[in-house]
Amino acid sequence: CRCQDPAPNTTSNREPAMTTAFASPQDAEDAFYDAIDEGAFDTLEALWDRSEEIFSLVPMGAASIGRNAVLTSWQPLFQDGPQIEIEVGHLLWIETEEIAIHLVEERVKVRGHSDQQPPVYATNVYRKRDDGWRLIIHQNSPTPPPPGMLPPQMRMP
Repeated sequence: CRCQDPAPNTTSNREPAMTTAFASPQDAEDAFYDAIDEGAFDTLEALWDRSEEIFSLVPMGAASIGRNAVLTSWQPLFQDGPQIEIEVGHLLWIETEEIAIHLVEERVKVRGHSDQQPPVYATNVYRKRDDGWRLIIHQNSPTPPPPGMLPPQMRMP
């Protein structure tokens, strides 16, 4: 994972081996982006919490709610091996003893293409379990357009 330092302050019916313990939210986040960069679906599968109270939402995609739906939604990204690389910049961390919320900026590059995709914001939420930290929410949103791209009536304060 090409993660920057934080600012201060194929699914199957089998249960995945949950032997990977993520000692911190950062360990879990690094594993998430490394799994995407490396095309390692098993790592991604082990990272998501076993609860049905999880979801994933990416731009232009439907909300995936529940473990099976979340894993099924991620499967196409891994079918042909590593397809994208993501550079991550941390914008904000909010952490308690049991929940961690990370706001990051993702810069996605599709392998084999020189086009630079616009960055997206992502919110990753992790929950501490007996066996370590697990991902429970991944949600993306487009970043604001460059200045001057929106008409005045559409600008946010």
